[in-house]
Amino acid sequence: MARIASAAALAAAALMVFSTPVQGGGPRMLVGAVEQNLLQPTLDQAAAQFALAQNAGLGDAVRVELTWARVPRTPDQASIVRLRSAVAAAAGQGARVYVALYPYGSSQTPLSDADQNDFAAWATAIARAVPQEHHYIIGNEPNLNRFWLPQFGPNGEDVAAPAYVSLLARTYDALKAISPSIEVLGGALSHGGVDRPGTGRDTHSPTAFIQDMGAAYRASRRDRPIMDAFTFHPYMLSSDEPPTLQHPDSTTITIADYDKLVQLLGQSFDGTAQKGSDLPILYDEFGVESEIPPEKTSLYTGSEPKTVHPVDEATQASYYDQALLLAFCQPNVEGFLVFSLMDEVNRAGWQSGVYYADETPKTSLQPVRGAAIDVHRNVATTCPAVRVTPRLRLNWFPAGKPGPGASSFPVALTCDVDCTYLLRLEKLPQHSTTRESRGRATGRVGKQVTFQLRLAPGTYRYTIRAQATQNADQPAFAVSPAFTIG
Repeated sequence: MARIASAAALAAAALMVFSTPVQGGGPRMLVGAVEQNLLQPTLDQAAAQFALAQNAGLGDAVRVELTWARVPRTPDQASIVRLRSAVAAAAGQGARVYVALYPYGSSQTPLSDADQNDFAAWATAIARAVPQEHHYIIGNEPNLNRFWLPQFGPNGEDVAAPAYVSLLARTYDALKAISPSIEVLGGALSHGGVDRPGTGRDTHSPTAFIQDMGAAYRASRRDRPIMDAFTFHPYMLSSDEPPTLQHPDSTTITIADYDKLVQLLGQSFDGTAQKGSDLPILYDEFGVESEIPPEKTSLYTGSEPKTVHPVDEATQASYYDQALLLAFCQPNVEGFLVFSLMDEVNRAGWQSGVYYADETPKTSLQPVRGAAIDVHRNVATTCPAVRVTPRLRLNWFPAGKPGPGASSFPVALTCDVDCTYLLRLEKLPQHSTTRESRGRATGRVGKQVTFQLRLAPGTYRYTIRAQATQNADQPAFAVSPAFTIG
């Protein structure tokens, strides 16, 4: 009577993969959305909102926001309950939540030592109350007068960047004191600004603000970082501009100006305790407004600003696809978040979602979902900066080990990206190949391989070699636990 040993270990174990680390970009870039409605009083309600992001292919990560004001100085309990629900709903699906923490408008800008200490204490109270959350964005577009004032001093100097750096440093230290595993993200800068006081809209361009952040950091002589990653809002100047448009002779930075952004971070921080040119980047806002069809206009209020230039839904989908392709080839980018999942009701806000305000899908949803899937499968595009080694998993299929006297040995192998594979059934200790199978597997989709044969008594194992079908780096090799037939 035949028997098989050690098969349970094979079913449970994820196989070892030898790969070259990739900081960002490529198929492991997070693709998600900003979705404030994820903050719900119950887990079931939050899970229902998160399911909408998953349905759109934007379920890797979600950003939510909590705002600080001088009074009260502690987070309210309702916000904590809602954040716990959001984090639990995302964690249940293996997704990440980014929490943006920032002042409630420029009238609440924390400038004094007391206010900055209060802000840091507020942030740490949130982190202690929701210990499962590990990703905090500090600030929101501090280079704009809408969120941070003053921007300029009496002599026209930038006073916003140094004050923001001070706040970021205090909050970084406070959050890291709770847990070194907390990721603190800084920047959250808008894509444009005028760099000139007295215009009626005091703003700084990201080009100037990043340089001024670096100058303030160097002047502080700080020997610790102030951020683990840099967040950025690489919008176009209007929604009818294609994401591929570059701004080489401008202080504006949009998604196609990645090289300029990385160069600025390097110039500002390289050679200090703060990463610069190799600092991970999160695009935590990118939006393209679409036109509202007549049958949906009753859902919305107000009027559209004339500067926005919304596009039809097919163009919206195309522009999101183009933006994802750009981010895919940008090796420092850890994530790309659509702003936002749902349209805002007020036309003065953003109608850039893939859902209308009533949560019904736009025609852009399915193309965006397809583009996100192509990113994860590593078939979105070919680019020199991305090199991929598959991550492998091998399990008995459909479940459990074959029984005594088995003549069928079905297994399921999974690559996290599209891959070609060579699967061998080897007899030990000779390492002789008893049977092999070659083929191609779709990323994240289990591929069943069945060997039909009678095995002689002895010890066997599976070996597998897999290589990405596109943007290929070194192949992955893995070996199953041995099993015995006797």
